[in-house]
Amino acid sequence: MLGSYRAEILKLRKRSAVWVLFGAGLVLSLIFGYLLPYIAYTTGDDAPSTAGVPRAEVLRGMLPGRVIDNTIGGYPIFAGALALVLGAIVIGGEYSWGTLKTVLTQRPRRGTILGAQFLALGTMIAVWVLGIFAACAACSIAVAAAENGATTWPSIGDLLKGLAGGWLVLIMWCLAGAVLAVAFRNVALPIGLGVVWILGIETLLAGVVSSLLPSLKWLANLLPGTNAGSLVFNVTGMAAADAPPGVRDAVGGARALLTLLAYCAAFTTLAAWTTRRRDVT
Repeated sequence: MLGSYRAEILKLRKRSAVWVLFGAGLVLSLIFGYLLPYIAYTTGDDAPSTAGVPRAEVLRGMLPGRVIDNTIGGYPIFAGALALVLGAIVIGGEYSWGTLKTVLTQRPRRGTILGAQFLALGTMIAVWVLGIFAACAACSIAVAAAENGATTWPSIGDLLKGLAGGWLVLIMWCLAGAVLAVAFRNVALPIGLGVVWILGIETLLAGVVSSLLPSLKWLANLLPGTNAGSLVFNVTGMAAADAPPGVRDAVGGARALLTLLAYCAAFTTLAAWTTRRRDVT
Protein backbone atom coordinates (compact mmCIF):
# COMPACT_ATOMS: atom_id res chain seq x y z
CA MET A 1 0.00 0.00 0.00
CA LEU A 2 2.80 2.45 0.90
CA GLY A 3 4.57 1.93 -2.41
CA SER A 4 1.33 2.34 -4.34
CA TYR A 5 0.52 5.47 -2.35
CA ARG A 6 3.90 7.00 -3.18
CA ALA A 7 3.38 6.18 -6.84
CA GLU A 8 -0.05 7.81 -6.85
CA ILE A 9 1.28 10.94 -5.12
CA LEU A 10 4.03 11.19 -7.73
CA LYS A 11 1.46 10.87 -10.52
CA LEU A 12 -0.69 13.60 -9.00
CA ARG A 13 2.30 15.91 -8.55
CA LYS A 14 3.28 15.49 -12.19
CA ARG A 15 -0.22 15.83 -13.60
CA SER A 16 -0.92 19.34 -14.85
CA ALA A 17 -4.71 18.96 -14.64
CA VAL A 18 -4.48 18.65 -10.84
CA TRP A 19 -2.78 22.03 -10.55
CA VAL A 20 -5.03 23.66 -13.14
CA LEU A 21 -8.06 22.64 -11.10
CA PHE A 22 -6.39 23.87 -7.91
CA GLY A 23 -5.56 27.17 -9.60
CA ALA A 24 -9.16 27.56 -10.74
CA GLY A 25 -10.45 27.03 -7.19
CA LEU A 26 -7.86 29.43 -5.80
CA VAL A 27 -8.68 32.15 -8.32
CA LEU A 28 -12.43 31.81 -7.70
CA SER A 29 -11.91 32.07 -3.93
CA LEU A 30 -9.79 35.21 -4.25
CA ILE A 31 -12.04 36.89 -6.80
CA PHE A 32 -15.30 36.41 -4.92
CA GLY A 33 -13.80 36.60 -1.44
CA TYR A 34 -11.51 39.61 -1.86
CA LEU A 35 -11.16 41.21 -5.30
CA LEU A 36 -14.81 42.03 -6.03
CA PRO A 37 -15.65 43.03 -2.42
CA TYR A 38 -12.53 45.23 -2.23
CA ILE A 39 -13.36 46.96 -5.50
CA ALA A 40 -16.89 47.57 -4.25
CA TYR A 41 -15.53 48.84 -0.92
CA THR A 42 -13.02 51.26 -2.42
CA THR A 43 -15.24 52.59 -5.22
CA GLY A 44 -18.53 52.66 -3.34
CA ASP A 45 -20.22 50.65 -6.08
CA ASP A 46 -22.62 47.82 -5.34
CA ALA A 47 -21.23 44.60 -6.75
CA PRO A 48 -23.70 41.68 -6.92
CA SER A 49 -21.98 40.04 -3.95
CA THR A 50 -22.10 43.17 -1.79
CA ALA A 51 -25.35 44.85 -2.86
CA GLY A 52 -27.09 46.42 0.11
CA VAL A 53 -24.26 45.61 2.52
CA PRO A 54 -22.77 48.54 4.51
CA ARG A 55 -19.18 49.40 3.57
CA ALA A 56 -17.96 48.67 7.09
CA GLU A 57 -19.44 45.18 6.89
CA VAL A 58 -17.87 44.64 3.48
CA LEU A 59 -14.48 45.51 4.96
CA ARG A 60 -15.02 43.28 7.97
CA GLY A 61 -15.73 40.36 5.64
CA MET A 62 -12.24 40.66 4.15
CA LEU A 63 -10.30 40.90 7.42
CA PRO A 64 -8.44 38.01 9.10
CA GLY A 65 -11.35 37.32 11.44
CA ARG A 66 -13.39 36.07 8.47
CA VAL A 67 -10.62 34.17 6.69
CA ILE A 68 -12.29 30.78 7.15
CA ASP A 69 -15.53 32.09 5.62
CA ASN A 70 -13.67 33.16 2.49
CA THR A 71 -11.58 29.98 2.39
CA ILE A 72 -14.38 27.39 2.45
CA GLY A 73 -17.45 29.44 1.51
CA GLY A 74 -17.30 28.26 -2.10
CA TYR A 75 -16.59 24.60 -1.33
CA PRO A 76 -20.16 23.22 -1.44
CA ILE A 77 -20.68 24.22 -5.10
CA PHE A 78 -17.80 25.72 -7.06
CA ALA A 79 -14.75 24.10 -5.47
CA GLY A 80 -16.85 20.97 -4.92
CA ALA A 81 -17.39 20.70 -8.68
CA LEU A 82 -13.64 21.01 -9.23
CA ALA A 83 -12.98 18.31 -6.63
CA LEU A 84 -15.47 16.03 -8.38
CA VAL A 85 -13.64 16.59 -11.66
CA LEU A 86 -10.36 15.72 -9.91
CA GLY A 87 -11.73 12.41 -8.66
CA ALA A 88 -13.14 11.59 -12.08
CA ILE A 89 -9.97 12.29 -14.06
CA VAL A 90 -7.66 10.52 -11.60
CA ILE A 91 -9.70 7.33 -11.39
CA GLY A 92 -11.33 7.41 -14.83
CA GLY A 93 -8.06 8.21 -16.58
CA GLU A 94 -6.71 4.78 -15.66
CA TYR A 95 -9.54 3.21 -17.66
CA SER A 96 -9.37 5.63 -20.59
CA TRP A 97 -5.62 5.20 -21.01
CA GLY A 98 -5.67 1.46 -20.36
CA THR A 99 -3.00 1.81 -17.67
CA LEU A 100 -4.93 0.03 -14.93
CA LYS A 101 -4.29 -3.35 -16.52
CA THR A 102 -0.56 -2.63 -16.62
CA VAL A 103 -0.51 -1.55 -12.97
CA LEU A 104 -2.35 -4.68 -11.86
CA THR A 105 0.26 -6.91 -13.54
CA GLN A 106 2.89 -5.47 -11.17
CA ARG A 107 1.44 -7.42 -8.18
CA PRO A 108 -0.74 -4.86 -6.30
CA ARG A 109 -4.30 -6.06 -5.88
CA ARG A 110 -7.28 -4.03 -7.04
CA GLY A 111 -8.27 -2.97 -3.54
CA THR A 112 -4.72 -1.87 -2.78
CA ILE A 113 -4.53 0.25 -5.91
CA LEU A 114 -7.89 1.88 -5.28
CA GLY A 115 -7.08 2.50 -1.61
CA ALA A 116 -3.77 4.14 -2.56
CA GLN A 117 -5.57 6.33 -5.11
CA PHE A 118 -8.12 7.45 -2.53
CA LEU A 119 -5.39 8.21 0.04
CA ALA A 120 -3.50 10.21 -2.55
CA LEU A 121 -6.65 12.13 -3.47
CA GLY A 122 -7.27 12.88 0.20
CA THR A 123 -3.71 14.18 0.50
CA MET A 124 -4.08 16.37 -2.57
CA ILE A 125 -7.39 17.76 -1.30
CA ALA A 126 -5.61 18.69 1.95
CA VAL A 127 -2.98 20.53 -0.12
CA TRP A 128 -5.80 22.36 -1.94
CA VAL A 129 -7.43 23.41 1.33
CA LEU A 130 -4.17 24.60 2.89
CA GLY A 131 -3.12 26.41 -0.28
CA ILE A 132 -6.40 28.30 -0.59
CA PHE A 133 -6.28 29.13 3.13
CA ALA A 134 -2.73 30.50 2.82
CA ALA A 135 -3.72 32.70 -0.13
CA CYS A 136 -6.84 33.97 1.63
CA ALA A 137 -4.84 34.67 4.80
CA ALA A 138 -2.31 36.68 2.80
CA CYS A 139 -5.09 38.71 1.18
CA SER A 140 -6.71 39.31 4.58
CA ILE A 141 -3.42 40.64 5.98
CA ALA A 142 -2.96 42.89 2.94
CA VAL A 143 -6.48 44.33 3.25
CA ALA A 144 -6.06 44.89 6.99
CA ALA A 145 -2.76 46.68 6.43
CA ALA A 146 -4.13 48.83 3.61
CA GLU A 147 -7.31 49.86 5.43
CA ASN A 148 -6.06 49.87 9.04
CA GLY A 149 -8.44 47.05 9.85
CA ALA A 150 -8.39 44.69 12.80
CA THR A 151 -5.97 41.77 12.60
CA THR A 152 -7.77 39.53 15.05
CA TRP A 153 -7.64 35.92 13.87
CA PRO A 154 -10.03 33.09 14.70
CA SER A 155 -8.87 30.74 17.42
CA ILE A 156 -6.75 27.73 16.55
CA GLY A 157 -9.71 25.49 17.28
CA ASP A 158 -11.97 27.44 14.91
CA LEU A 159 -9.33 27.38 12.19
CA LEU A 160 -8.81 23.62 12.49
CA LYS A 161 -12.56 23.00 12.58
CA GLY A 162 -13.13 25.12 9.50
CA LEU A 163 -10.29 23.56 7.52
CA ALA A 164 -11.32 20.03 8.51
CA GLY A 165 -14.92 20.75 7.53
CA GLY A 166 -13.80 22.15 4.19
CA TRP A 167 -11.62 19.10 3.57
CA LEU A 168 -14.54 16.78 4.29
CA VAL A 169 -16.78 18.64 1.85
CA LEU A 170 -14.21 18.45 -0.94
CA ILE A 171 -13.24 14.83 -0.36
CA MET A 172 -16.90 13.85 -0.41
CA TRP A 173 -17.34 15.42 -3.85
CA CYS A 174 -14.01 13.98 -4.98
CA LEU A 175 -15.13 10.47 -4.00
CA ALA A 176 -18.40 11.06 -5.83
CA GLY A 177 -16.44 11.74 -9.00
CA ALA A 178 -14.29 8.69 -8.35
CA VAL A 179 -17.21 6.29 -7.91
CA LEU A 180 -18.82 7.61 -11.11
CA ALA A 181 -15.53 7.06 -12.93
CA VAL A 182 -15.37 3.48 -11.68
CA ALA A 183 -18.99 2.87 -12.67
CA PHE A 184 -18.64 4.24 -16.21
CA ARG A 185 -14.93 3.41 -16.73
CA ASN A 186 -14.14 6.72 -18.40
CA VAL A 187 -13.72 10.41 -17.66
CA ALA A 188 -16.16 12.46 -19.74
CA LEU A 189 -19.49 11.00 -18.61
CA PRO A 190 -18.72 11.14 -14.84
CA ILE A 191 -17.61 14.75 -15.16
CA GLY A 192 -20.70 15.71 -17.13
CA LEU A 193 -23.15 13.99 -14.80
CA GLY A 194 -21.41 15.15 -11.62
CA VAL A 195 -21.07 18.80 -12.56
CA VAL A 196 -24.65 18.99 -13.84
CA TRP A 197 -25.81 17.48 -10.55
CA ILE A 198 -23.87 19.95 -8.39
CA LEU A 199 -24.53 23.10 -10.40
CA GLY A 200 -28.03 22.40 -11.61
CA ILE A 201 -30.09 19.41 -10.58
CA GLU A 202 -29.56 19.52 -6.82
CA THR A 203 -30.17 23.26 -6.65
CA LEU A 204 -33.31 22.85 -8.74
CA LEU A 205 -34.59 20.01 -6.57
CA ALA A 206 -33.98 21.97 -3.39
CA GLY A 207 -35.83 24.99 -4.83
CA VAL A 208 -38.80 22.93 -6.00
CA VAL A 209 -39.10 21.18 -2.64
CA SER A 210 -38.90 24.40 -0.64
CA SER A 211 -41.48 26.25 -2.76
CA LEU A 212 -43.85 23.61 -4.12
CA LEU A 213 -43.38 20.38 -2.17
CA PRO A 214 -42.52 21.26 1.43
CA SER A 215 -43.64 17.80 2.54
CA LEU A 216 -40.53 16.41 0.80
CA LYS A 217 -38.14 18.64 2.69
CA TRP A 218 -36.76 15.58 4.45
CA LEU A 219 -35.63 14.25 1.05
CA ALA A 220 -33.90 17.50 0.11
CA ASN A 221 -32.12 17.45 3.47
CA LEU A 222 -30.54 14.11 2.56
CA LEU A 223 -28.83 15.44 -0.57
CA PRO A 224 -25.03 15.72 -0.44
CA GLY A 225 -24.93 19.37 -1.50
CA THR A 226 -27.45 20.37 1.16
CA ASN A 227 -25.38 18.76 3.89
CA ALA A 228 -22.14 20.16 2.50
CA GLY A 229 -23.58 23.68 2.60
CA SER A 230 -24.99 23.12 6.09
CA LEU A 231 -21.65 21.90 7.42
CA VAL A 232 -19.86 24.97 6.03
CA PHE A 233 -22.58 27.20 7.49
CA ASN A 234 -22.20 25.67 10.94
CA VAL A 235 -18.40 25.57 11.13
CA THR A 236 -18.05 29.17 9.97
CA GLY A 237 -20.94 30.62 11.95
CA MET A 238 -21.69 33.10 9.16
CA ALA A 239 -25.03 34.89 9.01
CA ALA A 240 -27.60 33.54 6.58
CA ALA A 241 -27.73 36.89 4.78
CA ASP A 242 -23.96 36.79 4.16
CA ALA A 243 -23.82 33.15 3.07
CA PRO A 244 -22.57 32.48 -0.49
CA PRO A 245 -24.51 30.24 -2.90
CA GLY A 246 -24.94 26.71 -1.62
CA VAL A 247 -24.26 27.59 2.03
CA ARG A 248 -27.41 27.55 4.15
CA ASP A 249 -28.76 26.41 7.48
CA ALA A 250 -30.78 23.44 6.25
CA VAL A 251 -29.72 20.87 8.86
CA GLY A 252 -27.69 20.93 12.07
CA GLY A 253 -23.92 20.70 12.07
CA ALA A 254 -23.78 17.26 13.70
CA ARG A 255 -26.28 15.81 11.24
CA ALA A 256 -24.45 17.34 8.28
CA LEU A 257 -21.16 15.88 9.53
CA LEU A 258 -22.57 12.38 9.94
CA THR A 259 -24.32 12.54 6.57
CA LEU A 260 -21.16 13.54 4.73
CA LEU A 261 -19.20 10.79 6.48
CA ALA A 262 -21.90 8.33 5.43
CA TYR A 263 -21.64 9.51 1.82
CA CYS A 264 -17.85 9.11 1.91
CA ALA A 265 -18.19 5.58 3.29
CA ALA A 266 -20.86 4.68 0.74
CA PHE A 267 -18.87 6.04 -2.20
CA THR A 268 -15.71 4.25 -1.06
CA THR A 269 -17.51 0.96 -0.50
CA LEU A 270 -19.34 1.12 -3.83
CA ALA A 271 -16.17 1.96 -5.73
CA ALA A 272 -14.25 -0.88 -4.05
CA TRP A 273 -17.03 -3.41 -4.70
CA THR A 274 -17.40 -2.37 -8.33
CA THR A 275 -13.64 -2.44 -8.91
CA ARG A 276 -13.35 -5.95 -7.52
CA ARG A 277 -16.38 -7.36 -9.32
CA ARG A 278 -16.12 -5.84 -12.79
CA ASP A 279 -13.70 -6.21 -15.68
CA VAL A 280 -11.14 -3.42 -15.70
CA THR A 281 -10.96 -3.21 -19.49
